[in-house]
Amino acid sequence: MEGVQSWISKHKLTSIGTVWASAIGASLAYSRSKTPFKPSLRLIHARMHAQALTLAVLSGAAVYQYYEKRGNEH
Repeated sequence: MEGVQSWISKHKLTSIGTVWASAIGASLAYSRSKTPFKPSLRLIHARMHAQALTLAVLSGAAVYQYYEKRGNEH
């Protein structure tokens, strides 16, 4: 677990990009099997889902960074 945390800490943008791309792919795959929407509408929904997940990951990273920095000061 320590190795994963250190890699993510060193490669923040790569990690966030990977989460975003994975969310797009997962959302497209899910919507393709469950909904009869046009491909353009599926892509819009996939992008919205990926953006929401990315914002959640960024928020979590900010909270983690805050507490990590706060812990190092004390």
